[in-house]
Amino acid sequence: MQRLFVGDVQGCADELGELLVRARNAFGPDFEVWFVGDLVNRGPASLRVLEQVRELSDAGRAHTVLGNHEVALLQAALGLRQPDADDTYREVLEDRDAEAWLDWLRRRPLAIRGRLGETPFVLVHAAVAPEWSLADVLAHTRRVEVRLGGALAEARRLLAADPARDPDRDVLARLIQCRSVDGRGVWSADAPASPRDAWHRRWRERRHDYGVVYGHWALQGLHVAPGLRGLDTGCVHHGRGRDGFLTAWLPEPQARHPFEVPDDRFWQVRAHRRYWPFRAPQERA
Repeated sequence: MQRLFVGDVQGCADELGELLVRARNAFGPDFEVWFVGDLVNRGPASLRVLEQVRELSDAGRAHTVLGNHEVALLQAALGLRQPDADDTYREVLEDRDAEAWLDWLRRRPLAIRGRLGETPFVLVHAAVAPEWSLADVLAHTRRVEVRLGGALAEARRLLAADPARDPDRDVLARLIQCRSVDGRGVWSADAPASPRDAWHRRWRERRHDYGVVYGHWALQGLHVAPGLRGLDTGCVHHGRGRDGFLTAWLPEPQARHPFEVPDDRFWQVRAHRRYWPFRAPQERA
C-alpha cells in the first residue's frame, strides 16, 4: 500500500483532484492519503475539498487531522468569531448539510500515529512540543479530542477558552499554530527570530525516536530533515511573489528508514492560478 502524505490543500480542489488522478493512475486502488489539515479556507472550493476527502475517508483510504482553518470554521459556526473578508469557508456554513460537516470536522483527530518502516511517526498540523515523547503527544491530543468531539456545549467551551487559562486550549493552539519555541520553552505562532527557535530545530535537539509529518508553514516551504517532513508549499498562495504547489510525500513502502535524508520521493502539483486574496468572479471582473 502506497501512502501519500499531502500538505495544506486550503480549498484548492482542482489541484487535489489532479493529485488523486495521478495516484489512481499510478497505484490503482492501492493507495491511501494522509492529510496534514487545513483542507479549507483561502482557496475557492472548500466544500468540494471536504467532499473529496470524506469520500476517501469513508472508503477507509484517507486520514486527516484538524488544522487552524478547520478550527476557525468551527468557531465561526459556534458564533465565537466572525469570518473576515479573506475567509472562503462560508459555502460550508451555508451548505444544507452544514451541521453534518461540522460534526464530522470536530471529530477529526489532532494527531494520528503510524509507522513507516522501523520508525513510528505522528501526523499533526503545525507542531509538537519539543519535549513531548510520542506517548506525550497522544495523551495530550486525546484529552483535547474528547472535549472537542463530545457534547457540543463542551466543544464550544473549549474553543472559547483562553489558552493562558485552559491547558487543553493551549495544547490545541500549539498543535495547530506553533512555528517557534524560544530558549525558555515559550511557543509562538510567529516565525522564529533565529533558526534555532524553529520548533522543529528544538525538537531535533531532543533526539526523539519518532518522526513528525506536518504542514502549516507555507513561507518555510518544503522541509526535509531527519525525522521531519514539512509539506505546506503554499498552493493557495500562488502568485504572491512565488509559485505555489500542492505537495505529496510518497515514502517507499519497503524502506526501513524512510525519514532519512536525502529524499526525493515527492510529487508536486503547481497551482492552476492565483487564489488568495480570493475574490468571487463578479468581484474580479
